[in-house]
Amino acid sequence: MANMMTEFPEIEIKQDEPLMRYTYTHTGGPADWLAFPKSVEEVQTLVAYANDHQLPLTVLGNASNLIVRDGGIEGLTLILTRMNSISVADDRVTAQAGAAYIDTTIAARDHSLTGLEFAAGIPGSIGGAIFMNAGAYGGETKQVVESATVLLPDGTVSRLTNEELDFGYRHSSVQDSHGVVLDATFRLASGDHEQIAAKMNELNARRAAKQPLDLPSCGSVFKRPTGYFAGKLIHDAGLQGYTSGGAQVSTKHAGFIVNIDHGTANDYVAVIHHVQETVKEKFGVSLQTEVRIIGRN
Repeated sequence: MANMMTEFPEIEIKQDEPLMRYTYTHTGGPADWLAFPKSVEEVQTLVAYANDHQLPLTVLGNASNLIVRDGGIEGLTLILTRMNSISVADDRVTAQAGAAYIDTTIAARDHSLTGLEFAAGIPGSIGGAIFMNAGAYGGETKQVVESATVLLPDGTVSRLTNEELDFGYRHSSVQDSHGVVLDATFRLASGDHEQIAAKMNELNARRAAKQPLDLPSCGSVFKRPTGYFAGKLIHDAGLQGYTSGGAQVSTKHAGFIVNIDHGTANDYVAVIHHVQETVKEKFGVSLQTEVRIIGRN
């Protein structure tokens, strides 16, 4: 595959590129090949190349709710953040997969469209938000998405309705189909600009007050167990401040694990496993990870 960079000179492609440069946790080993497509056509070209050469394919957005293992990622990894256009027409906002969810909420606000306020501080990309049905403060992506364009593994491009996306808690049908989200359209409602801005500011202030935004993290680590709150269970287990290597259960919000001193993915995983074991032992509750953990050991 040594000719991949010369085969696609119009696409920025890096070999053996450390992914810690791109992840919110500042951890992660090298990608064998890392490409930054700028268009749907470039994504299709790269996916077809991976298929033809039987290369494992991984697609990333902002890499915010993600831990890449220290061994890096085999095959071809795409980062879609250069596909980031956002357009507004009437009550609909359409954003490409690499657009930041935060920027999309700002576009909605600037056009006095309400419905996306809950996502004002979610650090992920639109592709990740569709893939994971991202949510916060009582809102979920599924409540406002009208449709999404998805590139399926066989190379076909399909426009999926909200129903076809089959959203669940931190889940969508894209996870099952192994498709690549290309864009999404949100159907919103007309609202009062000042009220929308005030709500977004309020939620961002709440987030800043409660979450360790000053340190690298992968966001909320665990799914909410039925009948409980993960953060409270971790706090009640006395685990805040628990540290392995450079990764630590945040002393500000127990649901977060932060990188306090050159932590590695192995450090993060060690903290996750200790938290799971301790909470299970003390309360009989099995915590499931919300964060995706990918790559080689």
